Amino acid sequence: MTVRMEHDLIGDREIPNEVYYGVQTLRAKENFNITGVTLSQFPTFITSIAKVKKACALANNELGLLEENKKNAICEACDEIIAGALHDQFIVDMIQGGAGTSINMNANEVIANRSLEILGHNKGEYAFLHPNNDVNKSQSTNDAYPTAFRVALYEKLYELASSMTILKNSFSKKSDEFKDIIKMGRTQLQDAVPMTLGQEFHSFATMIEEDIQRLFECQQLVREMNLGATAIGTGINSHPEYARLVEQKLQDVTGRPFKTAKDLVEATQDTGAYVQISGVLKRIATKISKICNDLRLLSSGPRAGLNEINLPAMQPGSSIMPGKVNPVIPEVVNQVAFQVIGTDVTITIASEGGQLQLNVFEPVIAYNLFNSINMMKNAFETLAEKCICGITANEEHCKNLVVNSIGLVTALNPHIGYENSTSVAKEALDSGQSVYDIVLKRGLLTQEELEDIIKPENMIKPRLIK
Repeated sequence: MTVRMEHDLIGDREIPNEVYYGVQTLRAKENFNITGVTLSQFPTFITSIAKVKKACALANNELGLLEENKKNAICEACDEIIAGALHDQFIVDMIQGGAGTSINMNANEVIANRSLEILGHNKGEYAFLHPNNDVNKSQSTNDAYPTAFRVALYEKLYELASSMTILKNSFSKKSDEFKDIIKMGRTQLQDAVPMTLGQEFHSFATMIEEDIQRLFECQQLVREMNLGATAIGTGINSHPEYARLVEQKLQDVTGRPFKTAKDLVEATQDTGAYVQISGVLKRIATKISKICNDLRLLSSGPRAGLNEINLPAMQPGSSIMPGKVNPVIPEVVNQVAFQVIGTDVTITIASEGGQLQLNVFEPVIAYNLFNSINMMKNAFETLAEKCICGITANEEHCKNLVVNSIGLVTALNPHIGYENSTSVAKEALDSGQSVYDIVLKRGLLTQEELEDIIKPENMIKPRLIK
């Protein structure tokens, strides 16, 4: 293995010639052996950094600050990274000290060394094109890193919305399939009033649809970026027209409506958008976990539980109980929800931990937001494809539970009065007889009247009482 020598303010180091990263990346790899999860595992973040670096090179060139040949080489290197090349060269741990400096320098060094090759030079010959002087021109980690983070978040939220739409559609399809299946609704785990299984599944679809809208609302928060702020928001070491121009270039490169914050000093230290996004992720996780709880309850048994629906059998459920099949897909989604809810605390504390003109804890915020989004995306698609699409209903059982439920008396209350309804309910509980039989026995309604009242279509929506 051949090596090249590189140096920084700490000293000289040997770098393997075949790698594109440099001395600062190597030091970060050695210093931050924390999670074992490297930047290379977050391709959207890598491509977003490359888009930011390309936009900066274009702006610097237009302002006469970066030579044409250097601009072309940097843009070509960035385009290759955006297309998926060299991602294995982004080797730093996602959680690191330095407010993201190691990730920024990892990108600067990889882009610089690939640009040098494009220009016909060897890696490490920084006299011809430098990671800091050229790739990082008019930038600081403090504006390049958070801008790339926001560009990546913007795309990842689209991905999450797409997986939520798949899940919503799977529930909608089942709501149509189950629209005529009457069942007993429940409150406080007790029989309440009749409804259809289709209504229940439609409510799940609506819950998800509402949260897709919340997701798009918070996505708008990351459109505002601080590129051009440089170190603390004052724009030191950048051209007076740079912030305006780099905004336009970033829009061109990403095809997204990113905009420069009005107050760059505020934008450089404010991580409130991440807290709000995390809160929306927690909301989504909480509600879908509740849906999974319902699916497990509705499928419980099969002989000694509610047994209203059947979840697809995915794998044997026990090493000791033959024939047992567990609701493993809803269970794993529950666990993803617990993880997302927990990381919300980390993100909140990391945001609060910022001091003065910078929050140095964005790396742990980024790590947790990306992890949460990735887990949720995978979990929701798994839930749709391996569970919801294969659910079947036990229609006759659902109907019998309604007919034999004390809750049926609520539908009769407007017709026989509260006192009679209470008396019928008490006798049904004491005797074990059905509400249906007791009402007929007492002559409170004719069979024709009773049959009309308990028709599914007459119990599941408002109705004029004659």
